[in-house]
Amino acid sequence: MSIQLDVEVDAAAERLSMAFGRLARVLRRGSPSTLGQGSLSALSTLVRCGPMRLGDLAAREGIAPPTLTRIVAGLEEAGYVTRTLDPADRRATRAQATVTAVELIQGTGSRRAGVLRSRMAALSAEELTILLRAVPVLEALATDEICAVPRP
Repeated sequence: MSIQLDVEVDAAAERLSMAFGRLARVLRRGSPSTLGQGSLSALSTLVRCGPMRLGDLAAREGIAPPTLTRIVAGLEEAGYVTRTLDPADRRATRAQATVTAVELIQGTGSRRAGVLRSRMAALSAEELTILLRAVPVLEALATDEICAVPRP
């Protein structure tokens, strides 16, 4: 890349980072939950990826196993998660999202989509066209293979 393009990419990366952070806050405010962001994230991963060992979930979430254990205990107490022994290794515990958790995550997603939809309605036709064309690119940036086996 040219130096000018490097500078433009760096500036765009900074602006996008700030915009995504602000947009995430707007969406969280638009669909309040009694669960914290860490709990919602872990629960969303379980809903999307299915049952998994606590160590794998901690790795996917990028948090320490003791922290994840506390999160899962709270989710279990609230009725969003069940824990069972891993049939492949009886020393390990697996977490699974309950039907209530699936409903919560789907509802949260719907409310957030509604907030975003109303903001998109305020865009000009040209801005909306640009945004719609950018959706696949943004999805590619956001892909993190969350359900794949974690890498060390």
